[in-house]
Amino acid sequence: MRRVFIIGAGHTKFGRSSVDALSLMLEASKKSMDAAQLSPSEIDQCFYSNAFGFAERQLHIGPLLNTALGIWDRPSITVESACSSGSAALYEAFINIASGNADVCLVAGGERLLHLKTNEATAYFAMGSDYALEGANGATFPGLYALMASAHMRLYHTNEEMLASVAIKNHGNAVHNEYAHFRKSITMSDYMESPYVAYPLRLYDCCPFSDGAAAVILSSEEFARKRVQELVEIVACRRAGGYGSLTQSRDLTSLPAARNATASAFNAAHLTPGDVDVAEVHDCFTIAEIVATEDTGLFPPGSGGKAALEGDTAIGGRIAVNPSGGLKAKGHPVSATGVSQIYELYNQLTENSGKRQVAGAEIGMAHNVGATGGSCTVTLLRRVR
Repeated sequence: MRRVFIIGAGHTKFGRSSVDALSLMLEASKKSMDAAQLSPSEIDQCFYSNAFGFAERQLHIGPLLNTALGIWDRPSITVESACSSGSAALYEAFINIASGNADVCLVAGGERLLHLKTNEATAYFAMGSDYALEGANGATFPGLYALMASAHMRLYHTNEEMLASVAIKNHGNAVHNEYAHFRKSITMSDYMESPYVAYPLRLYDCCPFSDGAAAVILSSEEFARKRVQELVEIVACRRAGGYGSLTQSRDLTSLPAARNATASAFNAAHLTPGDVDVAEVHDCFTIAEIVATEDTGLFPPGSGGKAALEGDTAIGGRIAVNPSGGLKAKGHPVSATGVSQIYELYNQLTENSGKRQVAGAEIGMAHNVGATGGSCTVTLLRRVR
């Protein structure tokens, strides 16, 4: 297996967009190529994620992007893995370079959803669950994650203040992220006064629907060393599967796919959770961040909520979690999320994150979940000095 490096990354503003997903992905892709000082003709393969293209009546988006980039003859594939679509596309690029099948790959993820009414978007999201068993019977993702939150509270005595701590931290981090959907801080009072969406989850426990895109350029070591000075290596990228629906899970407080992908990634990289300096985890809901920090081994089972409450996951704490603002405040343009996490970590490891910079960050971890854990990707990155 060859070593794989990130040599450039690009990002658009997350929030409401007046242009389509194709245009957003094109913008992010061009930014990533500019950052890598790369011409489109140097790209061997393209991996895109755009799970809800049908919401804009546009599937098979790869050839359209490649044509716009002037590389219509390059192979492309569009990957769908619910909310982990972006990291699934990254994984495909990673293994193609590691295996020697390509030297340079473009990975881009994007989505446009805010042109839809809230009930329409919620219905589309529900298609990522077991629709026949869950979505068609009225179970939305806020409802499903509320079940997880209730189970976690019952088993581990997690409380609303702990959930609030996640939301307050991530909103505070997003203030310093120029691309974030919500760049405003919130207080405990703001949180407690917000309405319940699905008990025990309040409005401020839930990430927003967002428009936006992100892109990264991956390359072989030989190509990377000739092109950039600041080297960031993907030392492991592993995926795992889980139960197709939450109703089939035997434990609502943990996601097997996350645990298995994490174990595989750390084993491949010869690292441990204690080596991680900064992490971007899938916080579609505040309880999801708490569960993620436990499933990835950053904290023992049942202690993720307490860690958030005590500031262990803040920038400057024991392990900085979601310095970007996470899905919670940065936003969640479904297929862009997994790539956006890599964008954030790449900038953290090259010390280009401004006021949200994690001092001395050398090892980063991205954790990206599809639906209620039906799929998960864990990626480990290392700064190479």
